[in-house]
Amino acid sequence: MIIRKKFKFENAHIVRGCSSERCRSSLHGHSYIVEVLFESNFLDNGQMVYDFGLMKQNMKDLIDSFDHAVTLWDADESRYIEDMKKHSDRWVQLPVSPSAEQFSRVLFIMINELLKLTTMINGEKKVKLHSVIVHETATGYAQGFEEDAYSELMGSINMNEIVFSDAIRSDWNDVLLWEKIKSGEGFVNPTTV
Repeated sequence: MIIRKKFKFENAHIVRGCSSERCRSSLHGHSYIVEVLFESNFLDNGQMVYDFGLMKQNMKDLIDSFDHAVTLWDADESRYIEDMKKHSDRWVQLPVSPSAEQFSRVLFIMINELLKLTTMINGEKKVKLHSVIVHETATGYAQGFEEDAYSELMGSINMNEIVFSDAIRSDWNDVLLWEKIKSGEGFVNPTTV
């Protein structure tokens, strides 16, 4: 069975090297809709694959990191990156271009790593991240699967190269969330949400 949870965020970026001159040369934004799909052949004690309420914690914090932020590619001009950081409290720096395709890969890796580190205590079994869909516009989206997320052919994504501004980190329920994920620290789902 597959379940899906939707999230939303507003984000600004430049996608260097794309075909559209507007997208590659001008800072612009989108109203993103992110769909996170989980799968399992089992149901938990509540007869669910995975309680949607559990997704409103660390997972929501990770996705919400991109809301009202500018997303930067670390390969862009250093002066541009410095200026964006200087003039925006909320920014995320990625080791890949912030296209919808790369957003789906980055979010897949972030959520997948969090899921792998989470101890489930309500009878959940073999819950797996199926895919992440990132709608950049009303008519266009990218869907990333595990083989895409970890594909060197699409660009290496090293979690240590994903950087969140202090303003974003201070909004998390746990300001050390990203450090804990990168270090492999475990998480335990709460008994109630």
